[in-house]
Amino acid sequence: MNLPFLFGWIELPAWVYYGGASLAIVGLLIIVVVAFVFGGLWLQAKFSRVDVTFASLIGMSLRNVKPATIVRAQVMARKAGLTISRGRGMSSSLLEAHYLAGGDVHQVILAIIAANRAGINLDFDRAAAIDLSGRDLAEAVRTSIFPKVIDCPDPHSSDSPTSLSAVARNGIELLTRVRVTVRTNLDQLIGGATEQTIIARVGQGIVSTIGSMDSHEEALAMPSRISKTVLDQGIQSNTAYEIVSIDVSTIDVGRNIGARLQAERAEADTRVARASAEARRAEAIARFVEMGAKVTAEKADLVLAEAKIPFGLAKAIREGQFFSNGTNSAEPKTILKFPGSKESA
Repeated sequence: MNLPFLFGWIELPAWVYYGGASLAIVGLLIIVVVAFVFGGLWLQAKFSRVDVTFASLIGMSLRNVKPATIVRAQVMARKAGLTISRGRGMSSSLLEAHYLAGGDVHQVILAIIAANRAGINLDFDRAAAIDLSGRDLAEAVRTSIFPKVIDCPDPHSSDSPTSLSAVARNGIELLTRVRVTVRTNLDQLIGGATEQTIIARVGQGIVSTIGSMDSHEEALAMPSRISKTVLDQGIQSNTAYEIVSIDVSTIDVGRNIGARLQAERAEADTRVARASAEARRAEAIARFVEMGAKVTAEKADLVLAEAKIPFGLAKAIREGQFFSNGTNSAEPKTILKFPGSKESA
C-alpha cells in the first residue's frame, strides 16, 4: 500500500504526496523539539497561572532573551501575589525589556516581593529604574525595612579624623562622635545623595551647634540638644535616606583653643612690637651714622678753612693790609710798613 494508491482518487502527482508527507514529518519534528525545549517552562507557567504562550517563549529565544529567567521571575511574582498579565502589572514584555537593558530581573522581582511583604510601595517601573541606575536594589529595600546605622565621622575612612572637633564660644574644644540611624527613601534613591553627604551634613550641623553655645558645659549637660538642632536643619533633603535619629555616642573635652589663640595672638603682638622696636633702633643707628658723617664733613671743612688762614695772613702781610689796631678801633689806624712796601708807618 502506498500514498498514490491511498489518494489515487485525488488524481495528483506522486511527488505532491511525498512532499506533503515530508512537510508533515518536519512540522511534527519541530513541534516535538519545541515541546521538548519549552514544554517544561510552559507547564510550569500554566500550573502557576502565569500568562505565557509557546509563541512568546519562542519569541524570547529569537530576541536573545533567556525564557527560563523571565518565566521563573513571573512564577515568583505570581506566587507572591503580584499582578502578572499582559495588560497590566509585570508583563513578559516589561521583563524582557529590563533584561535586554542589562538589568537583573531576578533581583528586581525579589526586591518587589520583599517590599510588598514589608508594606512598602515599590512598583516594577521604580524598581527597574533603581536597578539600572547602578544602585544595590536589594540593599536599598533591606535598609528600608531594617534601618542602617552610619558612624560620623566614618571610622573606615583613612583620611577622616576619629572625632568631630567643635569649639564653643568660651574656647573649649569638644571631641564628638555621632551615630546616625537612616532608612532608604525609595522615592529619592535615584539622584539622591549618598552616605558621604549625610556624614558631611551631620558633621557640619554638630560643629555649628556647639559653636553657637556660650559654654561647652551646655553640650555636656544636654547632648540631646545637639541631636535635635541638627535634625531641625533638614540635612536629609535631596538625599537617598530618611534620618530616623541622631545619637551622640561620645563627647569629650579637648584643648582650650581660646587660651591657645590668645597666647598665640600675644606672641604675635610681641613679635610685631619687637620688629617695630628693631626698625626704630635701626633708624636711630642710621641717623647717628648720618650725623657722624656730617660732623666729619664739617670738621673737614674746618680743617680746610684753618689751612687757608696762613695763606691769607701771608697775603695780607705782603700787601700791607695788616693793621696794628683792630678794624673797629676809634683811634687812627697805624699802618705798618714792611720792607718792600710802598708806604711807611
